[in-house]
Amino acid sequence: MKYGYFEDKNKEYVITNPRTPVKWINYIGTLDFGGFVDHTGGALICKGDPSLNRIVKYIQQMPSSEFKGETLYLRFRQGDGYKIFSPFFVPTLDPYDLYECHVGLGYTCIISEFYGIRTECTIFVPIQDAREIREIKITNKTGKNLELDAISVVEYTHFDAVKQFNNADWLPQTMQSRCIQEKDGLLTLIQYAFMRRETNVNFFTSNHPVSSFESDRKRFLGNNEYGTWSNPFSLQKKELGNYEAHRGDNIGALLHHLGSLKPGETKSFITQLGQEQSFEKARDGIEKYRSTEAVKKEFTEINGFWDEFLSRMQVETPDPNMNRMLNIHNPRQCFITKNWSRYLSYYQLGMGTRGIGFRDSSQDVMGVIDRIPEESKKLLKKLMMVQRIKGSAMHSFNPLTMEGSKGETDDRPDRPQYYGDDHLWIVLAVTTYLKETGDMEFLEEVIPYYEKDKDGQPQESGTVLDHMKRALNFTMNDKGQHGLPLLGFADWNDTVNLRTGAESLFNTHLCSRGLLEMIELCNYLGDNAVAKSYQAEYDKQKETFNRTSWDGEWYVRYFDSDGTPLGSHKNEYGKIYINAQSWSLISGMATSDRAEKALDSLNKLLNTSKGIKISWPGFNGYDQTKGGITTYPPGAKENGGIFLHTNPWVIIAETLLGRGERAYEYYNQINPAAKNDIADEYECEPYVYAQNILGNEHPQFGLARNSWLSGTASWMYQAGTRFILGIRPDYNGLVIDPCIPKKWDGFKVARKYKNAVYNIEVKNPKHINKGISQLKVDGKEINGNTAPVFGDVKTHSVEAVMG
Repeated sequence: MKYGYFEDKNKEYVITNPRTPVKWINYIGTLDFGGFVDHTGGALICKGDPSLNRIVKYIQQMPSSEFKGETLYLRFRQGDGYKIFSPFFVPTLDPYDLYECHVGLGYTCIISEFYGIRTECTIFVPIQDAREIREIKITNKTGKNLELDAISVVEYTHFDAVKQFNNADWLPQTMQSRCIQEKDGLLTLIQYAFMRRETNVNFFTSNHPVSSFESDRKRFLGNNEYGTWSNPFSLQKKELGNYEAHRGDNIGALLHHLGSLKPGETKSFITQLGQEQSFEKARDGIEKYRSTEAVKKEFTEINGFWDEFLSRMQVETPDPNMNRMLNIHNPRQCFITKNWSRYLSYYQLGMGTRGIGFRDSSQDVMGVIDRIPEESKKLLKKLMMVQRIKGSAMHSFNPLTMEGSKGETDDRPDRPQYYGDDHLWIVLAVTTYLKETGDMEFLEEVIPYYEKDKDGQPQESGTVLDHMKRALNFTMNDKGQHGLPLLGFADWNDTVNLRTGAESLFNTHLCSRGLLEMIELCNYLGDNAVAKSYQAEYDKQKETFNRTSWDGEWYVRYFDSDGTPLGSHKNEYGKIYINAQSWSLISGMATSDRAEKALDSLNKLLNTSKGIKISWPGFNGYDQTKGGITTYPPGAKENGGIFLHTNPWVIIAETLLGRGERAYEYYNQINPAAKNDIADEYECEPYVYAQNILGNEHPQFGLARNSWLSGTASWMYQAGTRFILGIRPDYNGLVIDPCIPKKWDGFKVARKYKNAVYNIEVKNPKHINKGISQLKVDGKEINGNTAPVFGDVKTHSVEAVMG
């Protein structure tokens, strides 16, 4: 545990060594206002749109030792000048006696001790407000009186994040800062791009008197910027320059003279960073949060929100790492991915037009429906608003303007102009919502399709049920030479871009899973005729699939436009693909004998000690006919890497076969909490899932990247709670269907479902993997393995005995 440890009681991960292999971050606020804070106090903050309304300049590609976005300096007299250091370690890199970065739920708290000075800085965004709060407490532990100054610093970016880096002429001419002097030595620095002076004004202020300020980076660093962030020349002067920048690289630096601190004395202040239409409109909020009581109240509300959010499901298994992930960090990450999709992270730079991904958010929402159903419903409606009339969907969209993008197809007019899987995910997402809430009225809500007329009005609208049917119909009518669904530009695996006419077995499985969901829904609604028609289509697809796609030991992944299989033993590269095996079970398309054989082949050829690879062997050179997959070296990302999003699908598939040992083995292999002791190999945060780990064909096998914003979060949560523990909602109640290791004596779950609380205890006296022999609800034995819907707000006991 070289870099930190889990503090489960406080729901935190505590970093104790700031020299982490890469920056480890935490999210504060939401897409409405917020961003991320790294473990050394740097931050990237935006309001509404990270691409078009960014506030703080944070350059991810710069070395970890460099200043990024925000920091705090402290200084005291030393000889003829000042000793300057940052209690956040970066950018001054001074030796520390104590360093703790508490990665909390919606906040980061950095506690450090340098030179006998203890600093505590709590960073968060209030739930109902648009500002970053930094509450700073500084304690003198030197044993003698100490004169101390504190300098809070932020570096601004142009609101258009792309232009910040591609126009060094026009852009700096637009950036300006002004100072608003207030009573009692208080002041607020405002900053804006000239053309948005009347609409978008950034403010930076403190509740402590500010003796001087600086707003120009060149003047702050000094000596024509040959001063550095690690030792700005301006901080060797008693006061800053009080310069109001008229152009150039704008910053905000506030110098607080804290005065003389006696031994053991603590002084504190609060800074605010935000954006409003004008200072006048921001004034009331600024005044409010200058109060320590107001800040304390807002921080308490954040804790209350997360207590409620997490309380909706809590588990107690024999595995502490599984508990901390399913109880704290995994649902938290699901909430973050639901909010941010793939918009902005340390790896997703939030520039350009990516926005909210249709397929991404359709899967992300499935991980939070049980905790925030109403917010989930709103997102589902937004997603359906970018579905096309014929049933396919825009690949991504800006959530503020609802303008859609076709993704990379725009750059390849020679290829199909749609992704073959996007639209199908909405069927799974909506049915997950319906099973959780019972809100069947949602199916009748009318939602417009994406296409607009010349006046910008929707050309057509349809009910939610109509949207689901059109999604399936699009794929059912979009088939190739084998009678299987076409690939489109790509399916879930964006990097395989075959020629027009290629068929995708993933799209086949996803459509088939959607058909099963619609059959179940239509039967529940009493629409047996529609259910029967879907069943006929499913049966036909299953026969075609098994006739065409079995390779002898596993299922193939694609058929190219000329009919050549990919994911076959006949191929030199990419002989076997993970999704072709796992989804053959999830879709129910695999026959029983082939299902087991396919997963055994996967285990033999794709499994590693660090996770399951996406394919094998990796392509060893660029091949234009295969696409982006061949831009990576073997073992990286989609080219034979451990693409973690795919692993929970294998876990689910193994539970469907009743193989609890393998399901649990695969779960543990990629559980980040279990990698805390090998952080120098793994490198990413041990408290959230990453997107990928380098596979064993790569020299750096085991190294992870692209943490936080990954579909891995939602699917690992679903795999853990709904399939290993087997607690999943159905139209008729809460199903208890665990598939666990034989060595487990059992486990407990507290689950809120349709307003009632289910206290579930599963016992495993015969030490088997799967099967419920007895179910008691409130002391009464009932048939089957489904606890009923109660329609009340009471607590009910559920006892399930495996056998």
